[in-house]
Amino acid sequence: MFSRSLSLLVLLFSLWGVTQAAPATSLHANSCAATSYWPGWKGIKHAFIFGDSYTATGFNQTLTQPTIGNPLGNPAYPGYTASNGPNWVDYLTVEYNATATLTYNLAYGGATIDSALVAPYLPTVSSVAEQIENEWFPTYVANPSSAPWSSDDSLFAVFDGINDVGNSYYQGLPATTTLNAAIFNVYAGLVEMLYLAGGRNFAFLNVPPVDRSPLMLAQSTSARALDKADIAAWNTALASLASNLKRNHSDVNVFIVDTNTLFTEVLNNPASFPQTAVYHNTTAYCDAYQNGTPTPDYLDVSCGIPVNEYFWLNSLHPTYPMHNVLAEEVASQLKAGPNVC
Repeated sequence: MFSRSLSLLVLLFSLWGVTQAAPATSLHANSCAATSYWPGWKGIKHAFIFGDSYTATGFNQTLTQPTIGNPLGNPAYPGYTASNGPNWVDYLTVEYNATATLTYNLAYGGATIDSALVAPYLPTVSSVAEQIENEWFPTYVANPSSAPWSSDDSLFAVFDGINDVGNSYYQGLPATTTLNAAIFNVYAGLVEMLYLAGGRNFAFLNVPPVDRSPLMLAQSTSARALDKADIAAWNTALASLASNLKRNHSDVNVFIVDTNTLFTEVLNNPASFPQTAVYHNTTAYCDAYQNGTPTPDYLDVSCGIPVNEYFWLNSLHPTYPMHNVLAEEVASQLKAGPNVC
């Protein structure tokens, strides 16, 4: 990875003048002082997204690109999601958008930050490092006509860590402490490359409480405790990454979206939000639903209730109502402005 990164950095400096745009002239009211590169959520015209199956829609950067009439490009809406319906990126783009936003969703199911540090479930899985280095840079760094982005009209968002934690938590301390330090060293380097390419607006989503997923509920109490502790450590490290980014680059706008608290609220009380009030089971899933259903509210009598009344579609992935709430929360934070000062 690091040899590829060096060559990319050389490319970045040669393209520096291409990717930079004049900063916006107005500030958006928010909890932290926004820089002139933040046009407000209503001014974001391009969104570049990286992550895992909670985010992936099956977008291929070599195929149909996003347009005003088709803001997610390929495949057809809502894409191939793990939510049995739209996921948070879908909702954010078509329901909670404040303007016409073109979304380039390079997330890949099973992704970790760096496959060399935490192996994914298959060697063909595109890690976040690969999404950025092998897909985003060759396709989008030079401001192509298919994505005429600029520093002051684009958002870069990363929602990852579920597989990093899930594929390593069992090692326990101090192994995961050392591992996480190495992961976040790579993570920070990837964000730095996006910054050098012209990225100025960054959103980071932390890891939700997947220690409460059916996958983990089937494990021992000690295993769940290790998982929960590693999730907490990951989220602390992510907060530090966000703070360091802002400290090192005063011109960036940084957002942290606390999915962990949001998911916990819904798991504790589904009626907390209108979209999730439909949930009647937050601890299990039905085998008949786990690989998807013909319709988003499909009922198999063997399951007792329709699929969308289960929080969990399968052992790890929430159904679309939770994604709806997450997208609304992301949009709300983007509307309020950066929250990392």
